[in-house]
Amino acid sequence: MQRRPSPHGRRCEQMNPDILEKSRELSQRSLFDLLFDAHQVHRKSFDPSDIQRCTLLSIKTGRCSEDCAYCPQSAHYQTDVKREPLLAVEKVREAVRNAKKSGVQRFCMGAAWREVKDGPAFDAILDMIREIKSQGLEACVTLGMLNSSQAQRLKEAGLDAYNHNLDTSREFYPQIIHTRTYDDRLKTLEIVRKAGITVCSGGIIGMGESLEDRFRLLAELASLNPQPESVPINLLIAVKGTPLENAEPVEAVDLVRMIAMARILMPKARVRLSAGRLSLSKEAQLLCFFAGANSIFLGEKLLTQPNPVPDEDEKLLKGLAAGL
Repeated sequence: MQRRPSPHGRRCEQMNPDILEKSRELSQRSLFDLLFDAHQVHRKSFDPSDIQRCTLLSIKTGRCSEDCAYCPQSAHYQTDVKREPLLAVEKVREAVRNAKKSGVQRFCMGAAWREVKDGPAFDAILDMIREIKSQGLEACVTLGMLNSSQAQRLKEAGLDAYNHNLDTSREFYPQIIHTRTYDDRLKTLEIVRKAGITVCSGGIIGMGESLEDRFRLLAELASLNPQPESVPINLLIAVKGTPLENAEPVEAVDLVRMIAMARILMPKARVRLSAGRLSLSKEAQLLCFFAGANSIFLGEKLLTQPNPVPDEDEKLLKGLAAGL
């Protein structure tokens, strides 16, 4: 994929040069040295048997005005994803209760919007968050960009975390998205933080980015002050109809390396093994946990894309627990 200069105007410097150098050094380590150090760091902050169970529900699907090259929900591309309006609060309530019965600890909701708007839909989402909290679960949403007033209302409703991924490095970002700037994303994270909501922000590998783009993404995240409490690492799911439908698959070891680097650079964060797990063997997933991942998304669907079936994940997690 040919790079183009960023059309996004003034560059807002965010990255700490010392963290960038650390990230670059980590990217050059041998796999076993990197894994050894990452696992040691992980054990200092977490019980390695503590794997948080999450689920992610699409509450408004399709026809998003963004042009993210990886996303089958974009209105710019012809995919099999069907447009669905905002779910009723009652349907979300049922999904939350079922998730709690299955052992889920964190309930996440995603809406395909460029930015959330005030009005009945936003009020309904506030009610959904209250439903999640009434069941004693952590609540996380991703609604696109938002303003300070909206962030405060989300906080008052009980929201624990807001997901807003940086996706990739600042340098590679213009190859993937043109409808929202990198600094727009950083501004949203700043608004979320000021409202007292924890930050969930990560990225995707397998979009054609270089190794340098990967360590720059992690350095950008690790430079946030404070660092994100939650860092999802996603493998691209190449969906027919999107510009990245023919992207070259990523080797599992690349994902393991990414997780290990994230763990060392952000030792207190929940590093979340997220999209793309269907392409991973059980052994590759276990290696991700050894490298520092300590969260997994359960359920047969992750927004609009397939995810491992619950029985397979139960076997995976039981095998992990038995081996500790």
